[in-house]
Amino acid sequence: MFFRANTRDKAQEKGVKGWVKNLRDGRVEAIFEGPENRVDEVIEFCKNNQPHARVDDFEIKEEEPTGEFDSFRIKR
Repeated sequence: MFFRANTRDKAQEKGVKGWVKNLRDGRVEAIFEGPENRVDEVIEFCKNNQPHARVDDFEIKEEEPTGEFDSFRIKR
């Protein structure tokens, strides 16, 4: 839970929209949408500064923004 909650809090702080969720295999998936510099800040936080969470590997896939998000939330 820590990774998802920390990610949500940081994304909301930076004004980034999207979601974060746990996958069945233990990985976490997230979509970030917003100003590039703010999205980059959230990504760096996820990679390097997650309190109470362990990050073993990180993969980034860039896509064109869709504008479909109005907030950032934890998806269940």
